Amino acid sequence: MLTSLVPLMNDVGLKAEWQVIRGDEKFFNVTKTMHDCLQGTSVSWNQYTTRVWLQYNQMNAELFDQDYDYVIVHDPQPAGILKMLETGGKARHGKWLWRCHIDLTEGQENVWQFLEPFVEIYDGVIFSLEDYVKGSLGTARIFTLPPAIDPLSPKNIELSPEVIAQVLSPYGVNLNRPLILQVSRFDKAKNPWGVIDAYRLVKREVPWVQLVLVTSLAQDDPDSRDYFEHVAKYAGGDYDVYLLTNLVGVGNVEVNALQRSARVAIQNSAKEGFGLVVSEALWKGRPVVAGNAGGIPLQIIYGKTGYLVNTVEECANRIAYLLKHPQVAERMGQAGKEHVRQNFLITRYLRDYLKILNRLSGRPGEPITGGLEYRSG
Repeated sequence: MLTSLVPLMNDVGLKAEWQVIRGDEKFFNVTKTMHDCLQGTSVSWNQYTTRVWLQYNQMNAELFDQDYDYVIVHDPQPAGILKMLETGGKARHGKWLWRCHIDLTEGQENVWQFLEPFVEIYDGVIFSLEDYVKGSLGTARIFTLPPAIDPLSPKNIELSPEVIAQVLSPYGVNLNRPLILQVSRFDKAKNPWGVIDAYRLVKREVPWVQLVLVTSLAQDDPDSRDYFEHVAKYAGGDYDVYLLTNLVGVGNVEVNALQRSARVAIQNSAKEGFGLVVSEALWKGRPVVAGNAGGIPLQIIYGKTGYLVNTVEECANRIAYLLKHPQVAERMGQAGKEHVRQNFLITRYLRDYLKILNRLSGRPGEPITGGLEYRSG
C-alpha cells in the first residue's frame, strides 16, 4: 500500500518519504520469529532473538533522520526505534505513530510484554480492526484503520480479454472452462489443503472445474518451500490443479488476470490479518467464498458479495452453487465491486490517514471512517 499511499500524500501537498530499515538475514529471521510469536505460532522467543532485535533497532535508530513532523513506523520489526532514540538522549521531533498490520490478540503474551513498552510511548497506535486492539496498551490515542487497494495498480487495473489470454497463455489454464482461485501463502492459516479438498468435492458436481493456487516463494525462507512441496504432494498430480508462484513469473499482472478469469475466488483462512486479497477479487467483480476470520467479514456481506464458511463441506457447497448459478455469481460480483468502491479504495485510506494526522496535530476533525471508530484515552 505504501507504493500508492506515499505518492498520493505528496500529490495532496504533504512532503512524504518512505524509509526502509537496515538489516540482514539474521535480523530477517528474528523479525519473522517475532511476527510468528505475535500471531500465536508456537515458536520460541529467547535471549538470542531479544538481543538481535534490540541490536538492529538500536542501529536503525542511529541511522534515522528524525527531522519530520510525523513519523509512521510499520509493524513490530522497527517498533523500538523511538525508544532507542529517546534513550540515546535525542528529543522527540514531531508526532510518532505505530501502525500494526497484524492480529495480536492470540499472540504469545511474553513477546507482547517485551514489545509493549516500546509501543506505548508512541503518540498514537493504528490497528486494522477494533478487535485487534490490545486492551492493555497504555497509549492515549488508538485508531482503527482498515487497509485498502489501489484500483490503478498493476494488480487491480482493468485488463482486456485479449491481454488476459496473452498473460495467462504460458501457464496452461483453460479459459474456456470454469476456474476457481485462491491467492495466499501456503501455510496452516490459509489452509490450501482444505481448498484442494473443497475442489475435489466440487468436481463431483462440476467435473470440468479447474483449481489455481497462487503463492509467493521467498529465496531466503525455506519454510515457504517446504509448504509448497507438501501442497504439491497433496494435489497428487491432478492436471486440473495448477500451483503457480513468483518463481515461474507470476506477479501482480498475472494475479490480476487470474482473478478476472476466475468464476469464484476463495480465501480459506482459519486465521487472517485483514485479507485484502478478498477486496482485490471483489473489485474484479468476482464473488468470494472465504473463512470467517480476521477482516474478511468486513469485506464479505453474507449472501450479497459472497459467503463466509467454516468447513470444507460448506466451502464446496457454496462454490458449486455459484458455478451452477452464474447469474447469482454475477450479481454478487457486482455488489462486491460496489462495496469495495465505497469502503476499501486507497482514496478512503488516504483521507483517513489525513484525518489521523489532523487529530494528532490537535485540530478538531470528523470521525475516522472505514467503518470503525476512533478511540482516545
